[in-house]
Amino acid sequence: MNGLMIVGTASDVGKTMICTALCRLFSNEGVQVAPFKSQNMSGFSETLADGREISRSQFQQAEAARTEPIVEMNPILMKPGEDMKADVLFMGVPLERVDGQYFRKEWFDKGLETIQQALDYLSDHYDMLIIEGAGSTAEVNLMDRELTNMRVAELADVPVLLVADISKGGAFASIIGTLQLLSEERRRRIKGIIINKFYGDASYFEDGVQFIEDYTGIPVVGVIPILENHGIPEEDMDRETLPAMEGIDVYEQWATHVKKHINWPLIQTMLE
Repeated sequence: MNGLMIVGTASDVGKTMICTALCRLFSNEGVQVAPFKSQNMSGFSETLADGREISRSQFQQAEAARTEPIVEMNPILMKPGEDMKADVLFMGVPLERVDGQYFRKEWFDKGLETIQQALDYLSDHYDMLIIEGAGSTAEVNLMDRELTNMRVAELADVPVLLVADISKGGAFASIIGTLQLLSEERRRRIKGIIINKFYGDASYFEDGVQFIEDYTGIPVVGVIPILENHGIPEEDMDRETLPAMEGIDVYEQWATHVKKHINWPLIQTMLE
């Protein structure tokens, strides 16, 4: 399968926005690209023309990719509700309200089958998949039955980029800790690291980049400064974003910003 997966050291490191940028950048190269997130926990969804629902983030990523949003781009949607339970939607259709433990126990096999079918459909109809992970990819207590991160990368057999948020501090420890908690086989699948949400002049972080590359043996493929006024709505929380300038294509502005701060040629070679 031709594609690239973006996983994170934690939730809210910027995976969704980086996938959005990559969808637009590959579209700009003339590639027929589709977003994919196997399982999304989000209260924000969009209703498709056929009445089924997918998460807002994959809907926006499809817009960035200049393609029609379809349910295969987000085959499992979990909408958080009361009492630590969530409404589960498979292929955009509501099934039942369950808690996380019940879902892991009772829905793992059906979830895996549904994810594989969605991946196969997208692979047959698109040139490239940009796959988004969920939360942290190193939640060791959940790895045996997770349906969102490195298992999906293995199903799709795609290279992976690891994203860390430097704005909250602890990026070095989160990167190295994440890599050490992965199996050797899964660690080898990580082909690059992105430092996201950088404040200030990224050239001042060259020593940090050198340390990460020397310690991990994995290239840092981008140090992306924060862009406050990107104008793209939040994907899964009520958090205001500054509006973009009037008349701006928000996906093009964001993709241009990201491309300026990543090693785009190196990322492209990972897909050859």
